[in-house]
Amino acid sequence: MSSPVAVYRDIYTEDQFKKMYGASEETKSSEKLRERVLKSCGCNKDACVKALKERIPILNWLPRYKLKKWLLGDAVAGFTVGIVHIPQGMAFALLTSVAPIYGLYTSFFPVLLYVLFGTGRHVSTGTFAVVSLMTGSVVERMIPRPVDLNSTSPEAAEIEAQKIGVAAAVAFLSGIIMVCMFALQLGFLSTYLSEPIVKAFTSAAAFHVTISQLQNMLGLRLPRYTGPFTIFKTLASVFEALPLTNMAELVISMACLSVLIPVKEINTRFRHKLRTPIPVEILMVIVATGIAYACSLDSVYEIQIVGHIPAGFPSPRLPALETLPSVAGDTLAITFVGYAVSVSLAMIYADKHGYTIHPNQELLAHGISNTVSSLFSCFPSSATLATTNILESAGGATQLSGLFTSLVVLVVLLLVGPLFYFLPKAVLACINVTSLRQMFLQFQDLPELWRISKIDFMVWVVTWLSVVILNVDLGLAVGVVFSMMTVICRTQRAGCSVLGRASNTEIYRSIKKNSKCYEIPGVKILAYNGPIYYGNRSFFREAMTNLLGLTPERIRRREKILKALEKKESLSIPTVESGVANASFSSENELFKSDIVDGEVQAVLIDCSSVIFIDVAGARLFIQMCIECQKAGVRIYLAMCNESVLKILTNSGLMDHMNPQHLFVTVHDAVVYIQQLKENSSEKTATIWV
Repeated sequence: MSSPVAVYRDIYTEDQFKKMYGASEETKSSEKLRERVLKSCGCNKDACVKALKERIPILNWLPRYKLKKWLLGDAVAGFTVGIVHIPQGMAFALLTSVAPIYGLYTSFFPVLLYVLFGTGRHVSTGTFAVVSLMTGSVVERMIPRPVDLNSTSPEAAEIEAQKIGVAAAVAFLSGIIMVCMFALQLGFLSTYLSEPIVKAFTSAAAFHVTISQLQNMLGLRLPRYTGPFTIFKTLASVFEALPLTNMAELVISMACLSVLIPVKEINTRFRHKLRTPIPVEILMVIVATGIAYACSLDSVYEIQIVGHIPAGFPSPRLPALETLPSVAGDTLAITFVGYAVSVSLAMIYADKHGYTIHPNQELLAHGISNTVSSLFSCFPSSATLATTNILESAGGATQLSGLFTSLVVLVVLLLVGPLFYFLPKAVLACINVTSLRQMFLQFQDLPELWRISKIDFMVWVVTWLSVVILNVDLGLAVGVVFSMMTVICRTQRAGCSVLGRASNTEIYRSIKKNSKCYEIPGVKILAYNGPIYYGNRSFFREAMTNLLGLTPERIRRREKILKALEKKESLSIPTVESGVANASFSSENELFKSDIVDGEVQAVLIDCSSVIFIDVAGARLFIQMCIECQKAGVRIYLAMCNESVLKILTNSGLMDHMNPQHLFVTVHDAVVYIQQLKENSSEKTATIWV
């Protein structure tokens, strides 16, 4: 049995509480603005070192690196992820509508830069399917590729250079946007992409990726569509061209899928038993390249192959900066998606392993990664779902694993790359499709989401349908707007409940949901569970009016009763030897006159604990309601107002229409005060001596 609690103290109004426990004005204003600015801007050696370590985290964690404990795990995880990066980088380059070599570049430079600037120990950066798909849509819109273009012609090389110029421009602008967001400390903006939005968006984007890869899996040479209804346009084009299917590429695709899907399922089911996952993608690439070369599949069956992959590093060059105005809108969406996914992944694994990441520093890390990488012909990068999961499960412990990942990709860039000349594009398309397994499985979250929150379920469904039907960028915008509208609607329709007191306690709860909580006679205690602002002031007024019954007829009737009482009192003032009786009663005791109709509300107490903010419109509504209640002979009391709400109410002039002593620290303080007034008024006579 729980122990009883007994508390004995005085009743506290807000003024009394501040006088007794609040900070003095001298303490608040003791530190002048100039002193605070100078203190924050002060420069010394320790402050500079601290700032440098915050901006370049490797200087902070590398000196404390536990060599014996972490090196083996980082090396194994890094090499494993590097092996996965090679086929996925080339495959995701197809989604970006650029040559596979640029996927390898994007799997190298951003990874190396994130090691220096990132705070996520288990985050693997590089090419990401959704970001690549969105970038590919921009590239195709800006530089459409002719269907019948010969891949070995000079025109094809020129178009390829233009495409990577646009893709690099998107990466450059995305990086600049992230750096600017870091400078303005706007890391919190990623929170507008809620978990249901991110999951629905990535799941729907997986459908776009799968549909876009059908033409490569079937050996069809079709244009890539952009804009709204892309999926339906692509499907119609594929069905129309089905008779032209290259049977050799169809067989290659079926064979790849029959191997990739079961092995990936084994990797998932036995990930706790396998030290490292089976590198089925790189094995498939090696085997398919060998078979295509040995059988001359490109010349005999006219299959599409990757072609020339140059060895070595690309020469630094500026992206196609003249295209920045045309790609700005799309780049903004790509930036938010890439950053939201990256921060979400970093936070998930940081919580799992007990460390913290810094969202604003992540902005700087990914911003620098994209900006610098764009100078080396890279398209936009971000954290990736599949490789991050592999990195963590393989035993990665710090950002140093990214260095080993870069070493694997470096070897391919310098030595092995040209050997993938005969790699069929159908193999890369299959790798793209099978890498989306986690995204498709997010449908399994829907039953639980429905059980927990119907509104979040609707956000998920609306976002998914919008992305599938419209397009990736438009669908994301619709999902964000719909999610924000649900928040606005919930604040507009916030519930207003009547509170009752649990017997012999100071606890007050809704009488609808608690049958043994009872109202205080003559006192209506109301709780409004939301902010009061211009968007919901009419709903707040309607709810309060209905609960109090403050109709115009009642106000007029009460005004007549009060005027009659005042007239009656003015005619019956007794005199005494020492003087004349005071003709005006205390405004407090006036409230509880027995002449007023019994059973009606005589005092209204508003519990403001759930009112997180109030604007000018809400404050003016408070004043208006206070005046109307006074006309009806009803006093208003407030309890548990937070400091910002109380400040706005005071500055708006509410205290001109309300007694400052009617603001209480808790609901129970106000109730006890009102009850004491009622008891005192019943004991006094109608004569007050002066």
